[in-house]
Amino acid sequence: MAESLPEHDRILQEIESTDTACVGPTLRSVYDDQPNAHQKFMEKLDACIRNHDREIEKMCNFHHQGFVDAITELLKVRADAEKLKVIAQTEEIIRCRVQQRNITTVVEKLQLCLPVLEMYSKLKEQMSVKRYYSALKTMEQLENLYLPRVSQYRFCQIMIENLPKLREEIKEISMSDLKDFLESIRKHSDRIGETAMKQAQQQKTFSTALQKQHNVNYGRNTPLGRNRILESKNEITLKRTFEDEDEHEEEVLTAQDLVDFSPVYRCLHIYSVLGDGEIFENYYRKQRRKQARLVLQPQSSMHETVEGYRRYFSQIVGFFVVEDHILHVTQGLVTRTYTDELWNMALSKIIAVLRTHSSYCSDPDLVLELKNLIVVFADTLQGYGFPVNRLFDLLFEIRDQYNETLLKKWSGLFRDIFEADNYSPIPVANEEEYRIVISKFPFQDPELDKLVQIIINTTHLEQACKYLEDFISNITNISQLTVHTARLYGLSTFKDARHAAEGEIYTKLNQKIDEFIQIADYDWTMSESDGRASGYLMDLINFLRSTFQVFTHLPHNNNDHAAMSGKVAQTACMSACQHLSMSLMQMLLDSELKQISMGAIQQFNLDVIQCELFASSEPVPGFQGDTLQLAFIDLRQLLDLFMVWDWSTYLADYGQATSKYLRVNPSTALTLLEKMKDSSKKNNIFAQFRKNDRDKQKLIETVVKQLRSLVNGMSQHT
Repeated sequence: MAESLPEHDRILQEIESTDTACVGPTLRSVYDDQPNAHQKFMEKLDACIRNHDREIEKMCNFHHQGFVDAITELLKVRADAEKLKVIAQTEEIIRCRVQQRNITTVVEKLQLCLPVLEMYSKLKEQMSVKRYYSALKTMEQLENLYLPRVSQYRFCQIMIENLPKLREEIKEISMSDLKDFLESIRKHSDRIGETAMKQAQQQKTFSTALQKQHNVNYGRNTPLGRNRILESKNEITLKRTFEDEDEHEEEVLTAQDLVDFSPVYRCLHIYSVLGDGEIFENYYRKQRRKQARLVLQPQSSMHETVEGYRRYFSQIVGFFVVEDHILHVTQGLVTRTYTDELWNMALSKIIAVLRTHSSYCSDPDLVLELKNLIVVFADTLQGYGFPVNRLFDLLFEIRDQYNETLLKKWSGLFRDIFEADNYSPIPVANEEEYRIVISKFPFQDPELDKLVQIIINTTHLEQACKYLEDFISNITNISQLTVHTARLYGLSTFKDARHAAEGEIYTKLNQKIDEFIQIADYDWTMSESDGRASGYLMDLINFLRSTFQVFTHLPHNNNDHAAMSGKVAQTACMSACQHLSMSLMQMLLDSELKQISMGAIQQFNLDVIQCELFASSEPVPGFQGDTLQLAFIDLRQLLDLFMVWDWSTYLADYGQATSKYLRVNPSTALTLLEKMKDSSKKNNIFAQFRKNDRDKQKLIETVVKQLRSLVNGMSQHT
């Protein structure tokens, strides 16, 4: 028993000192001891607990007053802690309010600075992508709008100091781009000119083909079959022309396709914004004048080949095409006065160069090609509004030189032919060979000769009928005075045959006139006349002269027959002149013809003058005074009205028997004037900017209104 007590004390000490997780084995040892050990251990445990309670009570009794004092003090500190907590929160709030106010101030300042920084960043970006004009606008906004708001900050002062440097940088870069542009157009001027000349030539070819198609319907009395053949041929030719135009349309380039004009636009805008527009204009014009002098300087061997002339012309055309483009797409960089002065200087140089180099040429084919090049060159520049009359005057000199070189070339050939020729007659073995020989004479018509021969034969047979009647009367002893005298029916038959031949002559002459009219090739948009009558009309007049000479073979041995034969010739001549006048009038008033220029009217007037000269030359004797010329009186009065532009007289004297333009119908004048009005509008794009053209347009409009009122009055009266 005494042994178990120390063991229980050990166990209790072990329980008090051991971790709760390890107390299991210790408790198990209580049950492993002697019987009733558990009861004894519990008693020992209770005694230990009581012992501890007493110790706790003693300790509490000892510290109770101190605990009470501590609690009392703690309660006092609690109130002070609450006060300190409120003070700390107040200071924190104040600090936060100050921070908030500072943040608000910073935000406000940043809101002022951020647009400046954004604009400056935008400026740098525009500079990097070479949008210099936009960059200048951004600089202007920075200086005038954004920087003044935050000028007190140091970074703004740095920006303000950098802006002039950036402007100078932009000026230098744009000027460098301009120099590259000038070098580019110098290199590409020949190609630009070649393209422009090709376009002008194609346009002229197209217009010519279209005009020929319009002229198909001018011959009114041509047989139906022949009309269809001619129309078919012209339609095929025009269709091929259209197809050729379509094939080349994608290949044709413009000046904008060959040269990028953006550097000159950009540089002009930049210098204008910077207030140095005048400096830029002077620099550009000075450089272009230098380039013009280089372009106008030909190669020493230019006269040797046509390619040398072609390249020379192409460079000049390219130069002025660029200047014309700059004139129309910019404002003030070049002016019409400047381009006219430059062109006049160039034109004098060109003419001098062509005179010098063409004088070295001894090949007529080369001279002819040079002439064609000059025509294309002049047509091209004329299409861009440059005056080229002096170039057309130069063509007369080129023509004389061509004649001289051709004469030198062929004189030697003819000399060799004459030396080798034995001058024997041309042998003709049969009728076919004879026809081949005489076919070389163009102003003869075998059918007309046959008809004239029929008239001659029937006239002689008609004359012979009288002698045959006398012979029959003699052998039958019947007087011709009696009612039973036999009369020959052949007399009336011969008269009918002669009349039919005369009518066929009139018809045939008109058909031949129609054939000549069909080959008329007027350029209805020409700016001025050629100065000479059309070739087709001169051929027609020569044909009529030779034809009317055939009528001299008609018999004149009898006064009645002479008068009758003269009447046939006069009727044929009058019919031909009237038909020619009517055909020319129909040509002017044709509905397919939409536009007529004053130059075309002048050219047409030259042709009518030749018709009047032919009529006044008495191609057939027997006309009294100017009877034959009256066939062209309608045309003459109409052309005089438009050539003199005498509308005040026409309108004032209209309807009076003494009117100077009595034969001019208001509807005819109105039709022709409207064609000229449309042509004037198309060819004078900038006419509204010139006072003379505006006045002329107003006059045309006024005359058109008055003519329409006259036409309406006539229709109402009818």
